[in-house]
Amino acid sequence: MVLLENDSFLTELTKLFQKSRLNGSVRMTFKRYDGNDKPIPREGKPPLPEPSEYMCLIRAQSRSKKIATVINQKDINKFQVAYSSLLKGNLDGLKKVKKIKTKTKAE
Repeated sequence: MVLLENDSFLTELTKLFQKSRLNGSVRMTFKRYDGNDKPIPREGKPPLPEPSEYMCLIRAQSRSKKIATVINQKDINKFQVAYSSLLKGNLDGLKKVKKIKTKTKAE
């Protein structure tokens, strides 16, 4: 998995959406991230320090390509605006599901 800066993550995400337009899908995950890369220590060991601020870890996967980014709290609004405009531009290829009408018997 490649950890990218926020702007380069958005450009790579655009490329993933374009590659998966005809066939395939893009999976996204959003998680709260505290900055610790180590597992929780066992009993008797000192606990990990509590973070002063939490961040957001965003991952995207399409077939074998995986990308990720970490967003600080102060950058959330700017990233959210750019991410929503990216989604509006790339989610136009969704197929409309046809509803099948069934006749119900009146009893």
